[in-house]
Order: sequence, then C-alpha cells, then structure tokens
Amino acid sequence: MSVTEDKDAAHQRTGPSGGAPPPRGFVERTAAWSMAHRKTTILLWVLAVVLAYGASMVTGVKDQEDADNLTGQAAVAERMMDDADFADEGVERVLIQAREGKLSVATSEAVVSSLRKRYADVEAVTKVGGPVTSEDGRSVLLPVTLDLGSGDDKKKPKGVVGPMLKATEAEQKAHADLRVEQLGKGSLTKDLSARLGSDFQRAEFISLPLTLVILLVAFGALLAAGLPVLLGLTAVIFAMGLAGVTSLIVPVNENQASLILLMGLAVGVDYSLFYIRRRREERALGKSPEAALRIAAATSGRAVLVSGLTVAIAMAGMFFSGSMLFSSLALGTVLVVLVAVLGSLTVLPAALAGLGDKIDRPRIPLLWRRTNVGKESRLWAAVLRPVLKVPAVSLVIGLVAMLALAAPALNMKLKLPGDEDLPRSIPIMKTYDRVVEAFPSEGTAHEVAVEHDKSRSGEVAEALTALHKKAMASGRFAASKKPDLELSQDGTVSRLELHVSGDADGKQAKETLKLLRSDLAPGVLEGDAVDKWAVGGATAFSTDFSKTLEDRLPMVIGFVILICLVIMLLAFRSVALALLTGVLNLLSVAAAYGVLVIVFQHEWAENLLGFDSNGAVVSWLPLILFVVLYGLSMDYHVFVLSRIREGVKLGGSTHAAVRHGILTSAGVVTTAAVIMVAVFAVFATLSTLEMKQLGVGLAVAILLDATLIRGVLLPAALTLLGSRAWREPRLLRRAPAITHD
Repeated sequence: MSVTEDKDAAHQRTGPSGGAPPPRGFVERTAAWSMAHRKTTILLWVLAVVLAYGASMVTGVKDQEDADNLTGQAAVAERMMDDADFADEGVERVLIQAREGKLSVATSEAVVSSLRKRYADVEAVTKVGGPVTSEDGRSVLLPVTLDLGSGDDKKKPKGVVGPMLKATEAEQKAHADLRVEQLGKGSLTKDLSARLGSDFQRAEFISLPLTLVILLVAFGALLAAGLPVLLGLTAVIFAMGLAGVTSLIVPVNENQASLILLMGLAVGVDYSLFYIRRRREERALGKSPEAALRIAAATSGRAVLVSGLTVAIAMAGMFFSGSMLFSSLALGTVLVVLVAVLGSLTVLPAALAGLGDKIDRPRIPLLWRRTNVGKESRLWAAVLRPVLKVPAVSLVIGLVAMLALAAPALNMKLKLPGDEDLPRSIPIMKTYDRVVEAFPSEGTAHEVAVEHDKSRSGEVAEALTALHKKAMASGRFAASKKPDLELSQDGTVSRLELHVSGDADGKQAKETLKLLRSDLAPGVLEGDAVDKWAVGGATAFSTDFSKTLEDRLPMVIGFVILICLVIMLLAFRSVALALLTGVLNLLSVAAAYGVLVIVFQHEWAENLLGFDSNGAVVSWLPLILFVVLYGLSMDYHVFVLSRIREGVKLGGSTHAAVRHGILTSAGVVTTAAVIMVAVFAVFATLSTLEMKQLGVGLAVAILLDATLIRGVLLPAALTLLGSRAWREPRLLRRAPAITHD
C-alpha cells in the first residue's frame, strides 16, 4: 500500500465529513473532557502549579546531609560524627602567605593581630587559635572557631560563615602583597553552593531560549513553538514544588534540581511535539480542528502515556540503588515525568482546543512551511532507501558501529569526585591547593569514629592513641608526632584522623584504608569500651559508594528492563518488539558509556570541554545514565512504533508500513532529538565534572538513538522480522492493554 493510500485509509476512518468517532479509552476520554472544559482545565493546571510551589515554600526544603549521600561503613562514621558536636566542626583556617619568598615574622604577627581585632567584632567567632607556621616559612595558618550551636538549633557552617568571610576579605584588601585567604567547611560549601546555583541559573537561562529557537525553526509559528516550552517549564516548577514538599520524607540532593530541569524540558517538549505535529498533519488532511485533536489524542496521546509510564518506571529503578542520593534523584525525575504526562493529557489538548488554528500564528517569515506538514523527510528518505533495500547488511553495519563505540566501556574506571576534582577556576579551590601544599596534614585523611559511653572516653582515647602508634609504625601514613584526636562535646563520640599523602582516590589512600579497616582498627577497637566504630573520610566515601553501586547496579538494570518489557508487551502485544526494544536501548546506553570513557578517562578533550581528567567516570553516572537513557529512548521508540503500527493495521506491507512510519515521524524525532542534544550539551559546559559527564553522556546517547538506532537498526530489524514483529502470542490476546486500539 502506498503512502497516499495509507493517508486515504486513515481519512476514511473518520468519515468523509472529517468528524471524529466517539472517544474511547482513558486517554481519549481525558482529552475530550479537557477540550470540553478547557478554561477549567487550564485554570486547574495553573492553580496546581502555584499551590505545589507555594506549599514547598511553606514547608521548606530539607537538604540531604553528608551521610545521606553515603553508603556502607563511611555512612556509619559520618552519621556518628553528624549526631555529635565536635568543637572543631566550625573551624575555619585562614592562610597568610607571602606571594614571593618567605613571610617575615613581623609581618605575620601584624596580620594575625589585625585579624584577631577584626574577628572580635564577628558575633559567630568564639575562638581564634594560635598561628601555625609551615616548614618552608612562607605560610601561616590561623584556626578560627565559629559557633554553630547544638541540638535542634545547630546551624550549618555555610549559614554562619558570611560575616567572617567579609572580615577576611577586608584584611586581604589591606595587604595586596600577601595572600590572606580563608578555607573551611563553611567557606568551601558556601562558595561551591553559590557557584553551582549560578551554573544552574545559566543552564536554565540558555536552555529555554535555545529550545524556543529550535521549535521556531521546526514550526515556523510563535504559539506552536511557545506552547511546548511553556508546558515543559510549568512541569518543572510543578515538580520542584512537589519535590520540596516530599523532601520532608526524602531529603533533596543538590543535583536534583538540575535533573528535574533536564527531564522536565526533555519530556515536556517531546510530548507537546508529538501532539502538535499530529494535529497539524490531520488538519492538512482536511479534518476539522476538533477531529484533528481527537485523532492526535488517540494516537500521540497514547504514545505519550506509554512512554511516560516507561520513563517514570525507569527512573524509579534508582530506588533500588541503596543510596539516598539516588532516591532523591529518582523521586524528582518520577515527579516531573508524571507531571509532564498529566499536562500532556489534560492542559495541552485544552490549550490546543482553545487556540484552534491560531496555534499556527503568528507565522515567522521564511520559516513557515505549512505545505510541508505530513510530508516525508527527503533526508531520511535517502538514508532509509539503502537500509530497506539491504536490511541484513545495514543491520550488521549498524551493530558493528554501536559495538565499536561501546567497547571502551569495558575499561571504565569509577570514582566519586572529591575536592581535588573540583574545577580550579573556582577561587577557593586554588586556596585549597595552597593550604594542602603548605600544610600536608590538611589534605586527605581517614577518620576513625568511635561511639562509646561517656564514662569510657578515657579508655577509648588510650585505644585510639595506640591505633595512632600502630599506624605510624606501619610507615604507610603521613608522619605525625601526636594523634589528631577529638572528643565530642557530650563525651560520647571520639574521632581520630590519620593523614595520608596524595589524592583521596590514590593508590596509597586506598591501601591504607584497607589496612586500617581490616587489620589495625579491629585489633585495637573491638573491646568492651567501644559500642560502635567505623572508618570514614573521603577515600572511604568513594570506595563504599562505588562498591554499593557495583552490587546494586544489576538489580536496577534487571528491574528497569523487566518492567519496560512488560509495558511494551501490554502496549504492542508483541514479544519480538519488546525484546527488540530492550536490545536497542541497551546498545544506546552501552555506546554512551564507551564515549564517556573515551572523552573523560583521557586528556585529549580537556581543553575542548574545560576540565581536568581524573582518569575515571563519576561513580554514580552509569546508573543515572542507564535509567535516564533507557527511559528517554522509549519516547522515540514508542512514537515511531506507533506510527509504523498504524500502517500495519491498514493492511499494507511491512516494508511500506516501516517506511511510512519512519519517514512521517522523522520530523518530530529529529526536532525532539535536536532539542534534547542542545539542552544536554549546555550542561556539558557547566563547572563540575559530574555535570559535564552527564551532559556529554546524555547528548551523545540521544544523538545516536535518534539517528543510528531509529534510522538504521530499527527499520532494518523490523524489515527482517516482517509480520513476525507484530504477531500477538495467545497469552497476550486477552491481557489488558495499556492503550485502546
């Protein structure tokens, strides 16, 4: 059957008058109600967005604590220390350093004296300690203690450090020939939070106009381009409000907002594209505005529901990770996807019904191409011609290309980024480097936390002193004459810091952690005086986190693949299509992994993307990429398969159905892919290594998915399978369908 015959048959289904049949199924009935009550629907949507965001402002947003992001023994140690109050927890260290040569005693004493006077006027400062001089005599470190409070009134260091930072900056201005810089948990987190917040705002500022420009080119009309952006943006605001309220149960991770923005724009715009383009096609065939919108709901609306459910379930796979970090990201992405689906099924058809043909106004000169609506893409027709002519050869070539990209993933190394991996374009990280260089004991350290009865603090102190001696005797730790030992203010938790040379993820740090946990600490601390002990610190955080992901990743992958296969079976009633979906999605994820290894485990792309390679991929990225990419791949896959199935149901040949389905959906898929790649590429320009890797991984995978997967592998495989691809097993013929045919 030809393309023209396909269109004629589709036209006949709605009758010569262009009327639409009565709504059937949940999606069509929901769209029909929304269209009939469009003012109410739009008002309810706006009200829901405002109420959700307003509720989050009333309840407040509960941020994750450090321990919430950790797993294993590192999390145990961090929680012990978080629950206790240590006198040095609010300590900031002020570096006084000569820019050239040594720092004279007179100069350092004068600066220290001036700083003491300045800090005396800072209410939060409770103590200014004695200055410590570096071995080379070039630097002095002045410890300053801030009052953080205790119990329920305990404040975070970044919340009280502001006035002290101003005093330090004033001293720096008075001594241009010196470096007077501040470093501590408060100053570091405050500076990084401001930088990450600025990055997020920049990404949002660039992403929205960029998306609008691409949609203007695709639609040639302002309203048609603006509506998808508006839906995506309101879905993001709605979801962020809900995430704020639910943070009382699942605290918010600092990366959640970025992921909500990424996913909200991606799926919100995609779903709007599916609707608006299908409505345009039906109008071009002569349907009435109402009939065209009903048909869009019956086709694209169903695809949106199936795709949205699949994406949400894929995101929910992160709940099995065993980490609160992923639970926060999972909740945020599930919320924004479900909100986008809800908006696509209700407020979108209501808005389209209200606008009618005005959706194609005002038209942009030179961009408006109404005559192109529903026409096949010449570019994709040229690509598809050899694929359908020699499908077996095309399939083999496509598989070889994808596997070649995926091969480097076999050598993937994982690492949880630490302070040493933060970009040195951030001023405070340069201060961090100078402090560690001048005072090595301020660098990487293992933290041995011990919980005990208050009356046994003396015995525990003796045990930790003995542990320090054993560590020094091993020759594997940084030399120190006396133990760096602290007791919490309530006397129930003791902490010993053992420093090591090099980075937190270096060989020596990992080896000493293993030695400490398996040999040194058990031999000293397993006694009646100790209730509980654990070894934490940056090295422990990264090691335990990576181990947890390694153990849990198969469970997450299995859950996502199994549930998505079930959804595909219920949606298309074909085992072959469900299995093909799984294989193609895994290929795109594996290729993204390979590209990440090629780009970030080597140094060739450092100047191009503005990062310093640490020879590894961020530990949590493979899991995030898997669930996000597996979910987003379903957007294209479900939409394309739905268009192909329409041709199959009309009784044409598989070859004609595949060709027509691919070519008529190519415009939407290409536009959606260009938007996603552009938005994800913006995140590749952000400061942190995590966001760069996430942006590159997502952009590359979506690009491959929309081109090589959908343009070569999918049509080649479907052509080879022929009618077998659409064969319904007996067991599924009576199973409930997600969508109504």
